[in-house]
Amino acid sequence: MRKVSLVLLGAVIGAGVATLATSGRIGSVAPAWASAAETYRSLNLFGDVFEKVRSDYVEKPADQKLIESAINGMLSSLDPHSSYMDPKSFRDMQVQTRGEFGGLGIEVTQEEGIVKVVTPIDDTPASRAGILAGDIISAIDDETTQGLTLNQAVDKMRGAIGTSVKLTVIRGPSKDQREFRITRDRIQIRAVRSRMEGEDIGYIRITQFNEQTFDGVKAAIAKFQSEVPADKFRGYILDLRNNPGGLLDQSIAVSNAFLERGEIVSTRGRNAEETQRFSARAGDLSKGKPIVVLINGGSASASEIVAGALQDHKRATIIGTRSFGKGSVQTIIPLGQNNGALRLTTARYYTPSGRSIQAKGIDPDIQILQDVPDELKGRDSTKGEAALRGHLRNGDDERGGSQAYVPPDVTKDKQLIAAADLLRGNKTPTQLRELSREPAPEPAK
Repeated sequence: MRKVSLVLLGAVIGAGVATLATSGRIGSVAPAWASAAETYRSLNLFGDVFEKVRSDYVEKPADQKLIESAINGMLSSLDPHSSYMDPKSFRDMQVQTRGEFGGLGIEVTQEEGIVKVVTPIDDTPASRAGILAGDIISAIDDETTQGLTLNQAVDKMRGAIGTSVKLTVIRGPSKDQREFRITRDRIQIRAVRSRMEGEDIGYIRITQFNEQTFDGVKAAIAKFQSEVPADKFRGYILDLRNNPGGLLDQSIAVSNAFLERGEIVSTRGRNAEETQRFSARAGDLSKGKPIVVLINGGSASASEIVAGALQDHKRATIIGTRSFGKGSVQTIIPLGQNNGALRLTTARYYTPSGRSIQAKGIDPDIQILQDVPDELKGRDSTKGEAALRGHLRNGDDERGGSQAYVPPDVTKDKQLIAAADLLRGNKTPTQLRELSREPAPEPAK
């Protein structure tokens, strides 16, 4: 460690001398020199601590574990979404983005060190066992999740197909503790589900943005167009509720399916030259039919890119509640032979009109709140990106999360019903906004 530090310090000295020789600005070099010297003194301190732990700790520690823990500590101090993936976690991530892996079928996040369920994935062991959005996972196989990174908690929930895992869950404002014994299975994520809503509306639900998503959306659109005459087809409902996001390129492709031209999203890093803009290519697959997009407090990242692009281009009406507010881009950087990968926040993304969604979310054009069962009240909302410790700040007008409940009975899904009414012309946007201000009726006594 000492030798490495000295070599790097020599490189800094060389750079400093070159700057002095070409610019002649001694005053500009001194602060940079002092900063570099302080940095490498700190690295030497890390080397001293590392050697002390190796030589004097009560039990012999594993060097690799010490180093990985130090890396994780450094990255977790940046923001909630930067992390180190060991080789196994990296392989698991690659498998998951392909849409198939072994596990329970739960999307989770971490808030102030607490592992929390964003949503159980449809038709998986977790959803069948009764795991619900908002549940706090306090222990896995009787081992507390406090102190675990999100990746470590996920790794413990995954395992060989056919084996079981015990989850201890805290639920609701009364903090009821429940235990679930769940058998792991092959999780084959159907990123896209579609059906006809009545005889005149095409409903497309995207559960996440993996490598299969755009192909699934394209196939659903083609199926609707082949089954329903164009003059009878009212339009599309694109359901992005409780969709935690995924691949940037897939969100761009899905947005492009409904746009003829214009910018979809831009990403902006630390330096101006790192700005990238992604625009639609000619060819609206939906042939200009009206679109309603459904979002809620569980719609994050790639979901917000799609909703923001279609909203800014006035291509769709957004119905639901404010989205999660994850407006940052993570780049996966492989670290060489069997060393895993770095998940590093490298940019923020912006909608076509230049809005940053980070810690603010997408506000729907028409807010519709669901009627929440009494037993779920108090845990039907997400706190959003703005509540995550260490999140990237975005000015003084950050906004929290919102309701994320979706009734399992479609006949009670007020957001879905409102979308269908709008597409069929049964209600205008103004009428829907007025209805959304009315309190829910009291139950019959």
